Amino acid sequence: MKLTDREQALIKLIKDNPFMSQQDMAVKLDMSRPALANLISGLVKKGKIIGRAYVLPRENNIVCIGGANIDRKMHLKGHLQMGTSNPVTSMQSVGGVARNIAENLGRLDNKVGLLTTAGKDMDWQAIVAASEAYINLDDVELLTHCSTGSYTAIMAEDGELVLATANMDVYEELKPKILMKHDMALSTTPVIVIDLNCPKDTIEYIQQFAIARNVPFVIIPVSSPKMDRMPETLQGVTWFICNTDEAETLLNMKIKSENDYLKALPKILALGAENIVITAGAKGVYAANKTLMPSHFSAKAVDHVEDVTGAGDAFVAAVIHAWLEKQPIEKSIEAGLINAKRTLESPFTVRPELTKELLENELEEL
Repeated sequence: MKLTDREQALIKLIKDNPFMSQQDMAVKLDMSRPALANLISGLVKKGKIIGRAYVLPRENNIVCIGGANIDRKMHLKGHLQMGTSNPVTSMQSVGGVARNIAENLGRLDNKVGLLTTAGKDMDWQAIVAASEAYINLDDVELLTHCSTGSYTAIMAEDGELVLATANMDVYEELKPKILMKHDMALSTTPVIVIDLNCPKDTIEYIQQFAIARNVPFVIIPVSSPKMDRMPETLQGVTWFICNTDEAETLLNMKIKSENDYLKALPKILALGAENIVITAGAKGVYAANKTLMPSHFSAKAVDHVEDVTGAGDAFVAAVIHAWLEKQPIEKSIEAGLINAKRTLESPFTVRPELTKELLENELEEL
């Protein structure tokens, strides 16, 4: 049902402040209070406003919390030479672990929202332009004193990462006081996904929130140096998906052989998480939960590696998607592996052809 311009303006006011008085609303909209009351009554009948505080019904979006960056990728033409300029080809795209996972989930027909901090700048506008078709951005906190996060990667000719730099200071502003504003979204979501771009107190706040509200909760590390942001235990964590380096840092042990992986999984399970996955690149992944004994899943053969960026995020998103579709852990991991394979073969951080139907067809072809 199409809304009038006045109705749309009123709903925007209510989104900004659900407890604004009718008199203040009338002044803002340059109309009489009785006319405003009639407008509100009409929106209540249409189901666009509920409750005396004019609380707007909202979709139960998956909530992804963490990084949303501009990614700049430089592909070397030849071997890297230190101390001098190197010829490259370059491209710019949007990225960030939480944002990448969110876009993958959105392309898979999930309702998903991003909760992050960003600068009021051109980089953020580029992220909006690339993301808003798949991700609800209403809960993003825009800051005037910070710049939007950015990541610059230098890639070898074969697509492997040589060097990367990251400007992520804006995420230090993503504190619990900001998350408290979004209690409704966090309480009604089918799952919260958070990456370790967030400060440690934010991770711990979401962990306790998830336990108290019985909300499924996923932690995705960003890199081994950021493992110091992990909570003391994994109580309340539904999925913990990390790579080998991150697992080594968490457990303070070396993981080299298959036996090492199979020993590491029970140790992480003992910290309290329900489902554990350790990714090992071309070696595949290792996974376990209370019913699945520590197991190995082979990586899918890749025709050619176009770019490694985004493959891990593609894996995570497809695992979560399949799990939300009530698939068992084994099928969920297979979905992750096929999405990672196709992303490795794509020049894009999130492959643009991805749909729910395509992923289902790719799984059937295995």
